[in-house]
Amino acid sequence: MGNLAETLRNTATRLAGVSTTARLDAELLAAHALGLERSEMLLRMGDLDIPQGFDALAERRLRNEPVAYITGRQAFWDLDLVVTPDVLIPRADSETLIELAVDHFNRGTTQPARILDLGTGSGALLLACLSAFPSASGVGMDASAAALAVAEANGDRLGFASRARWVHRNWAEPGWHDDLGLFDLVVSNPPYVETDAGLDAMVADYEPHSALFAGPDGLDDYRLLVPQLASLLAPGGIAIFEIGHNQAGAVSDLASNAGLSTEMRRDLAGKPRALRFSLGIGGMNG
Repeated sequence: MGNLAETLRNTATRLAGVSTTARLDAELLAAHALGLERSEMLLRMGDLDIPQGFDALAERRLRNEPVAYITGRQAFWDLDLVVTPDVLIPRADSETLIELAVDHFNRGTTQPARILDLGTGSGALLLACLSAFPSASGVGMDASAAALAVAEANGDRLGFASRARWVHRNWAEPGWHDDLGLFDLVVSNPPYVETDAGLDAMVADYEPHSALFAGPDGLDDYRLLVPQLASLLAPGGIAIFEIGHNQAGAVSDLASNAGLSTEMRRDLAGKPRALRFSLGIGGMNG
């Protein structure tokens, strides 16, 4: 028993030292402990008691553990995804890739039929694309079997089982895409963090390093993948990759050297976030 509203206020004050969204974090943790959606909890606030186990959840957050790993869920695009520490937490910034894909294909007369997600993790990018393009099917690839298990479970739970295939591959190994065929859309959020970059404890201590770090300049995986894109794209196909905010020029140069043109898209904060690649040498726009 106890006053839930007061407990949320006090918990938000405690969490302010580790989170810029302390009140939201407290509400999400309380809703999870209650087994309710946050919106329902807020509507019923006066009728609810402090949930059992809430203090333990708050203590985990005070140790910088991300809310998404504590609750096991994360919203992305129009999807509610299960996440575990085996996968990166999907972020709203990555929705820029989906928006760019939708804008591109809405300008044309056809929609993508086959989609490839390189380094699929939770399946976020592929499943969001399948949601945005209802006639498409797709392949999600990852070097981590544990990540693929999360992605496949998300696909099955969200009703995409018949349209998604999951493959355990490492793009650093020769011949990894020989039997995959061609794709109208390739998406990827590859590792792009510099090896010695300083990261928030919430990321550095909990999210999988194999999905974060990519050499001294953060470009190792772009150097592997970008030159191979032409052999993956169907006629008229495009690829869209997430980039670090200071990497647009360097990755665009890699694309130009591979015979690809690029278009850059910024995220809601105005930072460079995604590059679209297509066949035909050209400069960077945006």
